[in-house]
Amino acid sequence: MIQPKASTPISLADEARAAEILGRVRQMEVRTNRLVDDALAGRYASVFKGRGMDFDRVRNYVPGDDVRTIDWNVTARTGEPHVKLFTEERELTIMLIIDVSASADFGSVADSKRELAAEAAGVLAASAIRNRDKVGLILFSDIVELYIPPGKGRMHIMRLIRETLFFQAARGGTDIAQALDFANQVVHRKSVMFLVSDFCLGAPFEERLAKLRNKLQLTNRRHDVIAVSVTDPREAALPNIGRICIEDAESGLVVEIDTGNARVREAFATQSRQRRELTAARIRSLGVDLLEFINGTNWLPELMGFFQNRRQRSG
Repeated sequence: MIQPKASTPISLADEARAAEILGRVRQMEVRTNRLVDDALAGRYASVFKGRGMDFDRVRNYVPGDDVRTIDWNVTARTGEPHVKLFTEERELTIMLIIDVSASADFGSVADSKRELAAEAAGVLAASAIRNRDKVGLILFSDIVELYIPPGKGRMHIMRLIRETLFFQAARGGTDIAQALDFANQVVHRKSVMFLVSDFCLGAPFEERLAKLRNKLQLTNRRHDVIAVSVTDPREAALPNIGRICIEDAESGLVVEIDTGNARVREAFATQSRQRRELTAARIRSLGVDLLEFINGTNWLPELMGFFQNRRQRSG
C-alpha cells in the first residue's frame, strides 16, 4: 500500500508565516460557513442519504404490519409473530480527493485554482459536518501526498482547509488514477467521493484519459464519485500581448508563443476546448456527475444546481 507523508508541520520559528496561514484558514472558514448558511442549508442532507437501514429492535406483530418484516426466528422461539424495526443509517463518509500538482497553483485572477478547490472543499466539508457525517482528505500529485482519515468537528475541518491551502507537494505531476487506487484501498465502506482537479492530464492525452476513465468506472461501482473540475480563464484563451514564453508547471517545458498571431490564439483555444469537452464527455458517460468551477466566477449556482438535479433524480 502507498505510504503517504505525514501532515505538514507549521514552523514555530516562522511566526509571520504561521500567523498568515492561521488568518487565511480562519478567513476561509468564515466564507465557507456563510455560504453553507445562506445557500446550502438542507440541500446537502436531502441529496446524500445514509447507506441503508440499521436494525433497531423487534416487537409484536400488529395488524397492518408488512409481513416482509416478520422475524421468523423470534416468532418461532416465542410462538408469537414479531416484526423487525429499522432506523435509517444516516452517517456517511465523505472523501475529498484534491489535486495539489504544480498546475493547481496557477491563477490569472485573485485566487489560484488551489484556493478555489480549498474553498469548494470547505463548503462541502462544512455541509457534511453539520449533518454529522465524517470527512476525510486525500491530496495527490503524481503520488499520494497526504491522507487524513475521516473525522468530525470544527478543528478537523480547519485542518482539512489548512492542508489543502498550504501543503507543500513533493512532486509536480498529476496521476489521478493512482489517487483513486489509494482511495479504494483505504476506504472500505461505500462513500461519497469528491474528486477535485483541473484534469490537466498532459501527454499522451488520449492514453491518460483512457486510464482515468477506467479507474473512475471501477471506483464509481464501489462508491458515489462526483468529479469537480477547477479551471482558470487563461487556460481557455490566450491574451493578445505579443511573444511570450509559457512554462508547463508540471513538466517544466518552456515554449515561446506569438500571442499576437490570431491563428495561434485560435488554435490554442480550439485545442483547449476540445480537450475539456472530451474529458467531460468521457467522465459523464460513466454516470459520474461533473461540476465545472471556473476561477474568478461565482461557482455556487453550479453546486446548488447539482444538489437540485440530484434531489430530482432521487425523487
